[in-house]
Amino acid sequence: MQAAVTFQAAAAKAGVARPARRSVKVQAAAYNGQYAEELVATANKIASTGKGILAMDESNATCGKRLESIGLENTVENRQAYRELLVTTPGLGQYISGAILFEETLFQNTRKGTSMVDELNKNGIVPGIKVDKGLHPLANSNGESWCAGLDGLSQRCADYYKQGARFAKWRSVVSIPAGPSNIAVRDCAYGLARYAAIAQSAGLVPIVEPEILLDGDHDIDRTLEVAEATWAETFKYLADNNVLFEGILLKPSMVTPGAEHKKKSTPEEVASYTLKMLRRRVPPAVPGIMFLSGGQSELESTLNLNAMNQSPNPWHVSFSYARALQNTVLKTWKGEEGNVQVAQAALLKRAKANSDAQQGKYDPTNEDAEAAKGMFEKGYVY
Repeated sequence: MQAAVTFQAAAAKAGVARPARRSVKVQAAAYNGQYAEELVATANKIASTGKGILAMDESNATCGKRLESIGLENTVENRQAYRELLVTTPGLGQYISGAILFEETLFQNTRKGTSMVDELNKNGIVPGIKVDKGLHPLANSNGESWCAGLDGLSQRCADYYKQGARFAKWRSVVSIPAGPSNIAVRDCAYGLARYAAIAQSAGLVPIVEPEILLDGDHDIDRTLEVAEATWAETFKYLADNNVLFEGILLKPSMVTPGAEHKKKSTPEEVASYTLKMLRRRVPPAVPGIMFLSGGQSELESTLNLNAMNQSPNPWHVSFSYARALQNTVLKTWKGEEGNVQVAQAALLKRAKANSDAQQGKYDPTNEDAEAAKGMFEKGYVY
């Protein structure tokens, strides 16, 4: 108090006015609009014990590459047949709580005339939708990317909600070999935050996905450093945009060494580093952490998830896998109608394995050699 009086007296004597006290503008609270309760309910339904997400939102071009790998043309009919196989798998809802669709699939019917959305709902699976418009070169960066799609997003989200979608996904990426540059990390984080705010205002639970790419020969400590910086920036902008944390889901990369690093980490090390990063950066208000596989083998991604669930976590720690659920399925199907049921059985096997891993009780004893084959592709385009 004495210091304050002395300052005031000295200032008055010198004829210097004391600086005016700045008013602090309090930010608005987190989103509490018409969809707030529904968002929280949807997020918690997806983050249910023993359940995760089937990511089947590959673009038509990427889906085409996968079809070509089994000798099929990239046609609407072939994409429809394959996606129908996935959504109509009997009993899939025991292990899968949500499915991310590409726009074509959201508005598509099965060959028997029922909608893909209705088939998912019959299985107790929440339909979701990929809403970003892909990656583009980021000017004045180290060959990095930015994610497009904010233009017109509000109307698209409203249309997707009307069609039956209840959650959304936006994938942006960070490249460690490219730096990453501050501008790339900031653009990734800010774009995700704006998308999340827009999605929530339209009733869609946003999956927030700043993927730390596997590309590179860096060690696991470097991945941890970049992941912490990226998630810190992301949550700063999520808060700035008044995003309701209880109504979002995260889709992070696991913290692993770069795919070309000479030392491979054990599932226990991956779990330790990944959970350390999450505890430092992710508020417990977030209902679910739904990991991406990012090119890991089916076996590797399941073992790593299992290791992360050996003790309780503040959030539902689960999966949102694409290739790590579908690789064996596609090879089993081969585009032949007579293989549909055995391919669906393969999907159930992988879904159950990851359901067990979500509960920390996965047993790899009965896995075959195919599940251990890596799927990393350098410079992978989704």
